[in-house]
Amino acid sequence: MRPIFHFTEKRIEAHICICFVAYKIYKELERIIKETKLDMSIDKVLDIAKTLITLHVKIPGTNHVRTRTLFLTPEHRSLLPLFDTLGIETQNG
Repeated sequence: MRPIFHFTEKRIEAHICICFVAYKIYKELERIIKETKLDMSIDKVLDIAKTLITLHVKIPGTNHVRTRTLFLTPEHRSLLPLFDTLGIETQNG
């Protein structure tokens, strides 16, 4: 990481806003992990999530797009309670 220098009020406010949103997302993930009683750190969840595969398939002749997240490994499947809590449609591989 490097220092970030902003000199205009608009850029300073934007930077603070982005930092706040990132922190809020992090804390919300932490809350959901705790709520689902998943015995993992946020860093571990994020490392596993980086390797998930999500497919987006457009159905021919329509504008409908089907989206599926594939859980191919036991590590991936360990995150299923998080997706169930969020109501995200999944597909076990």
